[in-house]
Amino acid sequence: MTMDNDHENDIAITMAMILSTLVAILVGLINIQDKESTDNATSKSTYFPCPVKQPSKYAYEKFCASYSPIWMSVFAVIVAFQLYESFTAATYNLVCLGCALPFLLQPMIFPSASLNSKLESPDAKRPIYERYSTKANLWLAVYSFIGNYWYTHYFYSVLKASYTMPATRLNNVPIAMYFATHFYFSSYHVFSNACLRKIKTTFKLGWKRRLLYVSTIIVLSYFTAFMETLTISSFPYYSFEDRNMAYSIGSAFYGIYFLVSFPAFLEFDEDIDNEESPVGRKITLWDTFVQSCGYGMIILCLLDFVRLLTGIPLIVGII
Repeated sequence: MTMDNDHENDIAITMAMILSTLVAILVGLINIQDKESTDNATSKSTYFPCPVKQPSKYAYEKFCASYSPIWMSVFAVIVAFQLYESFTAATYNLVCLGCALPFLLQPMIFPSASLNSKLESPDAKRPIYERYSTKANLWLAVYSFIGNYWYTHYFYSVLKASYTMPATRLNNVPIAMYFATHFYFSSYHVFSNACLRKIKTTFKLGWKRRLLYVSTIIVLSYFTAFMETLTISSFPYYSFEDRNMAYSIGSAFYGIYFLVSFPAFLEFDEDIDNEESPVGRKITLWDTFVQSCGYGMIILCLLDFVRLLTGIPLIVGII
């Protein structure tokens, strides 16, 4: 027991040092930035899209930000009171699908969510297949599917992770996780959008802002991966052979996902509400699908490069 406690203390110190160093780097980079002029009306510092210039993205992101604490609270109650002990495979599927549904239904039911009565999202007047919220959900749904269907096996092989709860499975991954990943990733990417947008709208363009922007993506990726690993550690049916390694090395491995997807999702369909956009054509659902698949392949290649460096064989199949 004493050795286990010492090992836990060691990893706590290691993680504290890693996270403190990352935060210190960001603080240092922020302090050397040149702020945009306050006289420039087009450069208002903000976390969310402009509700006037980008009402479609604003409505979607505000809805995600508002709903995220709700699903997080549901999961917190389930884990804190160990309600999962009575869950069957069907229960897991229903709970995770239920938490994902508000995100999935928002394009149909609340296209102008979070906008006041005087300001309506253009999404409300568009066909559902042209709405930003529909495309954002598709982008994340495709990404989530690829992540579960393929990337999970890298966790099985490289980090020796395993799911042991009752589950109906697709390619040896619990179907409940396909649903859960959608609402996890919806929240993660809106949070990352807010942080990256704040940098773009607060500081002057130049090498210092670019350095801060890239550094923030790296830190956000690692921090997001670590926090998910930490918060799920109380759930006994998702385990690692070496949980302490999962915190430190595993967070960097998982963070590879977000190194690609965080900046990609921020720029996705950025000009949907700009009638004078130089793009010249609308982003369709097919464009959305292809883009998400493309970014998914980039992530898959990066994960496999790491696996090749470690010399660990990849095993994909049904157990």
